[in-house]
Amino acid sequence: MAVDAAYMQMALEEARAAERGGEVPVGCVITIEDRVLARAANRTIADCDPTAHAEMVALRAAAAAIGNHRLLGATLYVTIEPCAMCSGAILQARVARLVYGADDPKGGAVRSCFAVFDHPRVNHRVEIKAGVCADEAAALLQTFFAARR
Repeated sequence: MAVDAAYMQMALEEARAAERGGEVPVGCVITIEDRVLARAANRTIADCDPTAHAEMVALRAAAAAIGNHRLLGATLYVTIEPCAMCSGAILQARVARLVYGADDPKGGAVRSCFAVFDHPRVNHRVEIKAGVCADEAAALLQTFFAARR
């Protein structure tokens, strides 16, 4: 879907901004009905907050934008497979759809390390689409970490 790629490009812009700020390059965009509610980048270092992943920052901003902690009908675009914390928050927010770029073999909680959304006792189902702009997202992360080794 071309719309998914366009929103993922916005998320990649956020990831590049995070990288310029010395953060791990992850970006996120949240939409409802083709309206962007929030755009965010990782801010863990800037905020001195281990929970300030791009998804968490965007979820907070999107909820504030609509005045509701439930993001019914929302699509969350993120450049890398969400971790367990972010996956839990996506479920709590009742996000309808998750679109992500690259898999995260070291911490992904969609399918790589865990399958949080597939647990039979989870009370909300999220439609998941993986691999959108995956090569670009993975390259951004690989370049970032290679420069630090």
